[in-house]
Amino acid sequence: MKFIAVNGSPRKNWNTAMLLESAVEGARSKGADAELVHLYDIDFKGCHSCFACKLNGGKSYGKCAVNDGLTELLNKLYEADAFVIGSPVYYADVTGETRSFMERLFYPSMLYDKSYSSIFPRKIKTGFIYTMNQKEEAMVQRGYEYFFNMNKGYMARIFGASEYITACNTYQFNDYSKYETGAFDIESKKESREKQFPLDRQKAFDFGASLVS
Repeated sequence: MKFIAVNGSPRKNWNTAMLLESAVEGARSKGADAELVHLYDIDFKGCHSCFACKLNGGKSYGKCAVNDGLTELLNKLYEADAFVIGSPVYYADVTGETRSFMERLFYPSMLYDKSYSSIFPRKIKTGFIYTMNQKEEAMVQRGYEYFFNMNKGYMARIFGASEYITACNTYQFNDYSKYETGAFDIESKKESREKQFPLDRQKAFDFGASLVS
């Protein structure tokens, strides 16, 4: 099986990337051919609204017609058996880079029929991994799950199945004393980094394994 993890964070070696690395390891533990791709390494823009993917009989029907740095990744995802998208939470949702990527990934497979059905030719497992500096109770109170479930719904409608996992109260800086961070309980974050984050990495490992099982 082919498994792809897409890192929608600008940081290649921090929370989101680390959890995606664990998901890749989990997929590999089940024998999958798995790789991690960093979106911020790719030069691309969001949907161009050219509608070439919707043109009946067109050569790009059902696939994004824009030829740029994202084309190779989109083609890999069209052929993958499972994939996961990871992003830190920026204002309750994914990063702007991730949103632009999702436009290009989702739109070509969505029909404008009465049920907005999918023309993606297979049913595959997909998922999201979200990281955030908010505690879990704040995530719930502020309604983040509304956006997470919306993304999950789009993904499931198009590709067949989707789930998501979260990592809360993540550690943002190596040295909090260098920044204005009065909004946070630094000791709580340190404790979460030491005790909870390893559990989050195991959860991501299991998540990756489940997507290829």
